[in-house]
Amino acid sequence: MKKFRTTEVSNPKYNAEGLSFITVKSKNLNGRGDIVISKPAGSKQDIPVIIFLHGVYGSAWSWPLCSGVHLQVKKMQQKKVLPPFLLVFPSDGLWGDGSGYVPHDGYDFEKWIAEDVPEIIMQNVNGVTKKSKFFITGLSMGGFGAMKIGAKYNRLFTAFSGHSSITNLQQMKLFTEEGLQHYLQENEIDNDVFKTILANKNKIRPFRFDCGMSDLLYNDNLQLGQQLIAADIPHIFEDFKGGHEWAYWEKHIMRSIRFFTGYL
Repeated sequence: MKKFRTTEVSNPKYNAEGLSFITVKSKNLNGRGDIVISKPAGSKQDIPVIIFLHGVYGSAWSWPLCSGVHLQVKKMQQKKVLPPFLLVFPSDGLWGDGSGYVPHDGYDFEKWIAEDVPEIIMQNVNGVTKKSKFFITGLSMGGFGAMKIGAKYNRLFTAFSGHSSITNLQQMKLFTEEGLQHYLQENEIDNDVFKTILANKNKIRPFRFDCGMSDLLYNDNLQLGQQLIAADIPHIFEDFKGGHEWAYWEKHIMRSIRFFTGYL
């Protein structure tokens, strides 16, 4: 029995640059959510899946149409230097300037990503099965979501990463006009990437994160790295030239994808 009452999938005949689109009604969103997908060429069973979470102001189209990551992946797959991946780009739920990927205001934006999106993909994409390995990454607000969800839902995600990540929900005030009262969770663990990772330390999956040295979130990411070292939690943290901008994410997203290939 299908969990979702309605699902609308784009006609492959008209898909642009290998991108296809899904709109689905979700109880966690109290309405519809959008997902863009990029499927590798050829047929394959148990296709590994990477979920990309966008940042504030964006939507399902942001990652592919602002970074061209699907084209980067396609090019590397054609050269046989990257295995097949299904790339999945969900919206955050389109609440305010950004949902934060946490439950609030009667919606559960966390479960939309962690539960609904994987199930929707398995129901609608041939070759994605319960044996498929799932990975998750994101930028800025999406980095917060990916790091937190990746740590918390460690039975689902094989590895995770973040780019220029918000590390605590308090940082949402740097980007949104909606007040923090909408985002902050009753359990302090759910507000903070490090505390979520620490709470799941014994079951944590491999992860990496990076940040530009001119990024307004650079010091927060440095602090996260220091906290992880102090807690003796294995991780990879890298910093590079660049700011909080698409030029940076376009350049460095392949680091996460290559990282994921090590856990197939």
